[in-house]
Amino acid sequence: MDAVDVARWQFAITTVYHFLFVPITIGLSLIVAIFHTQWLRTRDPEYFRLTKFFGKLFIINFALGLVTGIVQEFQFGMNWSDYSRFVGDIFGAPLAFEALLAFFLESTFLGIWIFGWGRIPEKLHASTMWLVHIGTVLSAYFILAANSFMQNPVGFRFNPENGRAEMADFLAVLTNKVQLVTFPHVVFSAYMVGGAVVMGVALWLLRKHAGTADESMYRRATRFGAVFALVASLGVVVTGDIQGKIMTEVQPMKMAAAEGLYETTANAPFSVLSVGSLDGSEATRIIEIPGLLSFLATGTWDGEVEGINELRESERAMAEKVAERYGPDVAALVIVDDYTPMIPLTYWSFRFMMGLGFATMAAAAAVLWATRRGGVPLSPLWTWVAVLTPLAPVFANSWGWIFTEAGRQPWIVYGLMTTASGVSPSVSAMEVWISMITYTAVYAVLAVIEVKLFLTYVRRGADPFEDPADHADADDDAPLQFAY
Repeated sequence: MDAVDVARWQFAITTVYHFLFVPITIGLSLIVAIFHTQWLRTRDPEYFRLTKFFGKLFIINFALGLVTGIVQEFQFGMNWSDYSRFVGDIFGAPLAFEALLAFFLESTFLGIWIFGWGRIPEKLHASTMWLVHIGTVLSAYFILAANSFMQNPVGFRFNPENGRAEMADFLAVLTNKVQLVTFPHVVFSAYMVGGAVVMGVALWLLRKHAGTADESMYRRATRFGAVFALVASLGVVVTGDIQGKIMTEVQPMKMAAAEGLYETTANAPFSVLSVGSLDGSEATRIIEIPGLLSFLATGTWDGEVEGINELRESERAMAEKVAERYGPDVAALVIVDDYTPMIPLTYWSFRFMMGLGFATMAAAAAVLWATRRGGVPLSPLWTWVAVLTPLAPVFANSWGWIFTEAGRQPWIVYGLMTTASGVSPSVSAMEVWISMITYTAVYAVLAVIEVKLFLTYVRRGADPFEDPADHADADDDAPLQFAY
């Protein structure tokens, strides 16, 4: 593999790994804030215990997400310097807002929430977790704004003197049509993950503590998580439907690749499975739903969906038009031999994303049914539901991002710069191999630590209730301490 391939592998590994923590952070921050608020409203000890318990799991996840997120921005300078030079003026702006505004907001107030028990007024203390959640959502917004520019570049002008794309309208970047639909889709997906994590953990503890005084608390948390995941999943479905239509408008090749559709077709079907090659010659569709791809792409069951063969020529014509408009420097960035993404990866990642999402919905509905009227599901099958359900939406998110990025290829910035032209020219394949192996090894160690810590505190369950200290009695000179 050359430097481009290895750099892509490194970015894929580190990004997918980092994004395992992101949706859990966003979803759990909201749920912990809700539990904390409910404790203040009701003074029910169960809500206090759930707040502290899931707060621990949130902090463990937040720490790993923070560490792995820092690596992401370093790669733009290390492995993708030509990309950074060409569009860094636009791409870097929302990332700077994310670091200086959103991240500082969430990290500062998380610190206050951690050390503020019994030190500041209760309502003020509870509000800090809400601010943490707002910070996580703002982080998502700014990062998605940067990514949406890569999907649909807007708000820039080309400077022929330095051969760079420069910011022309920051508001246009923040209100990109792709951004406005991607953001709610990602946030609802994160809420679905948060609900599934709470449901799965609480269901496992419900079975463990069946017949004890803690049974009602864990049943409450189980049902709350299931309802939360189901409601969020409806938001995912609605926003995903809108996103599909916007995607077809700005990147028609991605929608065609999602089905392996080679010829332009009206009333285009959607296949749940395919057997054989996806190169347009031998694939055999299984469980094909007539017209569904047309509906996903156009909103009508008989709408016309452009095929890969026609779109290859359309994308080449688009690249030639861009080259003619901006000159030979940009021509070198947009002209390649083939404008087709990797069809099998795009096809299957789209189905894994949807399949795992629907599986989460089914599991949440089944858990609600099993725990109705005070029921406790005791069959060994429910252990697997408790263990696997939190993982399903996490991996659905990962497959969704793999589809989003793989389906855009060969572009790193759609219609403006190919991936091959964005890699650092002075970095060799061996240098990228070394950094990729190092990062992967470090991340593997961090994964072991994360899983061990997470499972350790899950097995312990919620601590016994102790009435929190009054902030009026706090010693202002006492050192700040935090330990579990």
